[in-house]
Amino acid sequence: MSEKFIKNIKHEEIVMLSDLVQANEGQIVSKTLAQNEALSITLFAFDKGEEISTHESNGDAMVTVLEGTGKFTVDGKEYLLNEGETLIMPAKKPHAVYAEERFKMILVVVF
Repeated sequence: MSEKFIKNIKHEEIVMLSDLVQANEGQIVSKTLAQNEALSITLFAFDKGEEISTHESNGDAMVTVLEGTGKFTVDGKEYLLNEGETLIMPAKKPHAVYAEERFKMILVVVF
C-alpha cells in the first residue's frame, strides 16, 4: 500500500467535503486532511455562536465556506462569507472566525 499524503477522506471516490464534518451543539469540530511543514488542510464545522479567537499564522490561510455563512475578521476588517466564497488571510495578520449561524469551511494554510 502506498503512503497517503491526504488522510481522513476516501481516495479515488467522489465526495462532498461538507458531508465529512458535522457541527455538534456548542462546539467547533475539525478534521485534518493534510498536515506537513509546507501545507495544512482542515475541514471545520461551527455551531452557531462558536468562534476561533484572534490569532496569527506563519502561513497564508485560504478559507472557503462550504455551507452556511461565516464572519471572518482580518486585521480588524470584517468579511461575511457565504457558501462557495473564498478569502485569503495573509500570514502574520491577526484574524478570527465567528459563526453567526452554523457553517462549514475548508481551511488551507500554505507555509
